[in-house]
Amino acid sequence: MKEIIAIPLLSLILVIQMAIVSRIPLLGGYADLILVTLAGWALQERATTAWHWAILGGMLVGLASGLPWIIPLAGYIFVVALARALVHRIWRAPLLAMFAVVSIGTLSIHIMSVFFLSLMGNPLSMEDALGVVTLPSLLLNLLLAIPAYPIMRDLAVWIYAIEDEE
Repeated sequence: MKEIIAIPLLSLILVIQMAIVSRIPLLGGYADLILVTLAGWALQERATTAWHWAILGGMLVGLASGLPWIIPLAGYIFVVALARALVHRIWRAPLLAMFAVVSIGTLSIHIMSVFFLSLMGNPLSMEDALGVVTLPSLLLNLLLAIPAYPIMRDLAVWIYAIEDEE
């Protein structure tokens, strides 16, 4: 069940991101609900399926966005790898780990996206992209990270409690 729950949950989060969150910009930036969800899930110690979630989330966002599928996939796998590395190191400050993972993940995905767009001939400068798109997106993601971590913690407790009963 812990592997299968990712399909409807990440699909629903992507629909919410595309239908609602994309209508609430801050300057040129938008929140990335999938990134925040993956970071919150991967920071749960018992969440052994975080890698599956990253691959599924990357594929879903890759299909729904205009970027090549490899950029969100690589970005989300990096986010999960960073979160799994921090699980055992910052165990007394999980919200701090969540902020670190979301910040580094947002920056890395945006830098990869701007680099790809510049390769494709888009005249967007790195300074403009960081100031107008990345920093507002980072702020929105950090605001969403505050409720996302406890929600993912409760989901992990619920899913793994069901697994223990079986």
